[in-house]
Amino acid sequence: MPELLEQQGADVLADVLDSLKLRGRLFCRCELSAPWALGIAGGVFAHFHVIESGTCCLQIEGEAKATTLEENDLVLIIPRGHGYQLSDDPRTPPVQLMDLAHNSQDGLRAVIRHGAGGAVTNLICGAFEFQGPLAAASLAVFPRWIRVPRREHHANEWLNALVRFLSRETREPSMGSETIVTRLIDVMFVEAVRTWLRDQPEGSAGWLGALRDPSIGTALGLIHKEPEKQWTVPSLAAKVGMSRSPFAVRFSALVGQSPMSYLKHWRLRLAAKLLQNKTLALSDIAEQVGYQSIAAFSRVFKREFGVAPGQYRRRSTAGGQSLAAETQEASPDNSAVRAREAQPTKATSPPAS
Repeated sequence: MPELLEQQGADVLADVLDSLKLRGRLFCRCELSAPWALGIAGGVFAHFHVIESGTCCLQIEGEAKATTLEENDLVLIIPRGHGYQLSDDPRTPPVQLMDLAHNSQDGLRAVIRHGAGGAVTNLICGAFEFQGPLAAASLAVFPRWIRVPRREHHANEWLNALVRFLSRETREPSMGSETIVTRLIDVMFVEAVRTWLRDQPEGSAGWLGALRDPSIGTALGLIHKEPEKQWTVPSLAAKVGMSRSPFAVRFSALVGQSPMSYLKHWRLRLAAKLLQNKTLALSDIAEQVGYQSIAAFSRVFKREFGVAPGQYRRRSTAGGQSLAAETQEASPDNSAVRAREAQPTKATSPPAS
């Protein structure tokens, strides 16, 4: 399956990750001694934590059970408006991490020391800022959190090296370290997502999980590679060697929407991205996303986002983040995501506690 994911889903996954326009930021290293507990409020940023040494418990707001994180584990917290807590024990009252951070020096050398002198745990903590106009829609397919255990690091040479390099650069910063750390964090996010996606059971991981299916993964790749092409259900089915009806049923079951619905929504998300480029004429954008006239493109775009393309362009260039929040409810993934979020989501096999 990993080989299939790399070959058939590379363009799709690259498109989704590119649409996030992520930028990683390190905000502190933590030297903690039991008993200790850090509270992190929910917000629009994703967070990451690397357990350099020791262990800790992760408790997500709204989830009944805490998860034990071990030395060299990596955990990504995807923004859903939920706060969470890292601690030596879930029963330890938390202190807000931001309150502690305000009393520390800024930059790569910032170190937060907290606790009562017991068993020691060291963390590297950072955040991901997502600057894409429709980042919320792309993030919606991921679970609330993704854990990459240390055993996965050893199977993933790149991720293991990234975490070690990040640890070295934060402990011994020198010329250019700020830039290096930012790039390392960005790559770490991508590698963690790829590792998580490979490990998901068949039929899970939302529509990104459909990349595992040979036929549907190929169809998604075709849509992303040539969104301007006048695809139909029969033409897509023929390209992947399936009959029309079985293809349509399987696509809808795995992706959560029909082939033509997915095609339309992907075109519009691509159009929203292209509208960030002021030098592109509306006619060029319409052609690139498969519409033969500006009028047809504008009608569909306004029906989806509530504003005409020109108005979207003006508002997004004036304040892209606020517009992204306004258009989140119009994203193609949200109805399916809300249904999935009603059920607990495990990012990996249940960790040892």
